[in-house]
Amino acid sequence: MRIPDDGGGAAGGDPLAQLNPAQRAAAGFGIGAPGSGEQRHPPLLVIAGAGSGKTSTLAHRVAQLIDCGADPGRLLLLTFSRRAAGEMNRRVGRLLNRRAAGAPSLPWAGTFHGIAARLLREYAARIGLDPCFTIHDRQDSADLLNLARHGLGFSAREKRFPLKGTCLAIYSAVLNTQANLGAVLQASFPWCAEWQAELKSLFREYVLSKQAQQVLDYDDLLLYWAQMVGEAGLGHEIGHRFSHVLVDEYQDTNRLQAAILLAMKPDGRGLTVVGDDAQSIYAFRGATVRNILDFPQHFAPPAQVLTLDRNYRSTQPILDAANRVIALAAERFTKDLWSERSAGEKPRLVAVRDESDQAAYVVEQVLARREAGVRLKSQAVLFRTAQHSVRVEIELRRRNIPFVKFGGLKFLEAAHIKDVLAILRWAQNRRDRLAGFRAMQLVGGIGPKSASRVLDNIAAAAPGCLLLEEQPVPEAARPAWHEFAGLIANCSPGGAPWPAACEQLCRWYQEQLERLHEDPLLRQTDIEQLALIAATYPNAERFLTELVLDPPAASSDEAGPPLLDEDYLILSTIHSAKGQEWTAVFVLNAVDGCIPSDMATGSTAAIEEERRLLYVAMTRARTHLELILPQRFHVTQQPAFGDRHVHAARTRFIPHALLPDYEQLSWPPPAAAAAPANPQARQEVFDLTARMRAMWQ
Repeated sequence: MRIPDDGGGAAGGDPLAQLNPAQRAAAGFGIGAPGSGEQRHPPLLVIAGAGSGKTSTLAHRVAQLIDCGADPGRLLLLTFSRRAAGEMNRRVGRLLNRRAAGAPSLPWAGTFHGIAARLLREYAARIGLDPCFTIHDRQDSADLLNLARHGLGFSAREKRFPLKGTCLAIYSAVLNTQANLGAVLQASFPWCAEWQAELKSLFREYVLSKQAQQVLDYDDLLLYWAQMVGEAGLGHEIGHRFSHVLVDEYQDTNRLQAAILLAMKPDGRGLTVVGDDAQSIYAFRGATVRNILDFPQHFAPPAQVLTLDRNYRSTQPILDAANRVIALAAERFTKDLWSERSAGEKPRLVAVRDESDQAAYVVEQVLARREAGVRLKSQAVLFRTAQHSVRVEIELRRRNIPFVKFGGLKFLEAAHIKDVLAILRWAQNRRDRLAGFRAMQLVGGIGPKSASRVLDNIAAAAPGCLLLEEQPVPEAARPAWHEFAGLIANCSPGGAPWPAACEQLCRWYQEQLERLHEDPLLRQTDIEQLALIAATYPNAERFLTELVLDPPAASSDEAGPPLLDEDYLILSTIHSAKGQEWTAVFVLNAVDGCIPSDMATGSTAAIEEERRLLYVAMTRARTHLELILPQRFHVTQQPAFGDRHVHAARTRFIPHALLPDYEQLSWPPPAAAAAPANPQARQEVFDLTARMRAMWQ
């Protein structure tokens, strides 16, 4: 992407010379010339479209403020990653260095949570905290919550109480959305709603434990900051110490973060927020698009809204298609991205028969573009959820094409996939103690002590001398244990035929999902995908050998393994792709049920976020954009139906009226193209089909 650089021009020249008119207006809004006395700084909202040079504009605004007398030590710059804060510091430094020697640093540039920790330590004595408080990470927090869970007796209930990870997720959602516990349970954790009273007492005990130990968890950092500035005296004091507060990616803030900003700057003076409502896609983290949509009306007069709509990334045909998708949103700040790159091919809508053909088509096109000079690194395959890429990963591995996957866990390293594979491994080899220890604890009422005792008994006896169902387990767990023992017998050598044994195992595990995990619906799809993959192998031994001992190399997480090739394809969830760009982009499963996800159609707000997800995916492409539409999906073991195919429709976000924006094609090409060339061959085929029909007359 070619965007204006951060050069400030020659000394004494126009410091905003490199910016386009909209960027100049945003960078200099409310800032008078040095010494003019016109430093008004009213609240400002910059709607920065995809690829519009947002970071450069914000850096120029910070540099302009400092040029016009603002104290760098009183500028608060809030970002969503330490890397973004560091990059902003570097850009501002380069700009100021070109104007004068010795550019100052920005001591208060950082993430919301990082700044919160600094302020809380500084004000700790005034808000009842020990300045030496410690901060727990997620795992520490879950463990402390689990101690409270055990202490209250919830882990010993006859009906399994939500696990520590689920409890922490609920607690975090309540804090970040500022909704009450009942509403959060109904919206996101309905299988836990019956435990509302117990969860409330658990969270009370958890808070008391943290306070007694002088520890804060990740969410407490924002909560304590919000409570602190919500007190009139402290709020005014902390707000006044920062002459300007600038926030990047404002569409990704949650209600707690918005409350902090409004408490610090109730009149909006010196407050600048930058973001794009069309790219608000993190509701699952507690973010709300309402923050950016409602921002102007929090002030009187309303905050100024400026729009950056020139795109430096994509061709105009790609932008036209994306603009028309987002134009159908129920509510938005109106903008149409435009580019000087007016020429270019239309995006493609490619209809394929199924997910196997989708994988084959994508890999074929990736290789073709590589031969045409587009490096693998400049191409990306995007998808709504991590499991959507499994078929493509297997095809890439088969063809020895290197790739790195961003977003979500490795498919074969996700907890629920490892659970199923552990059961299967233990059924195949009872001496595999690690697999058995994990597998047995999936049974309700079986903990580490019981699992260890069973493993010791099996190790001490001759193989097969001690029946699994006769092992000493807690009486309350015995019915579930008998069912589990039968499952292990069926999955063992000589048990049920393959792949029926694996299908039975997957069905059993799916019944345990709500008890074991806080997001069962998402994980259920992964288990179904695993069953489909298993069915492509002749037996359990081959399945375990090829998928467990030699997993697809590309199923790497964001950190990734050391790269063994100088070029590699990018696979990414759409969420992880935000802020990135590639020459060629393939979007998988652009059909209803995937985009939008069939688990995100329960409300208008959820549907609108799914629309924004598609928009984000489309605007990652610079030159080539292809949306793939599988016509049918294989569904395993549906009640009353068995295995079957379901047909998919093109995503509702591209209705018929928008089709002129796309080139439409089918793959593989129609069979008619391969018809016999000579008339004699065609006549023989016709005669044969007529003869076949005559048999039934």
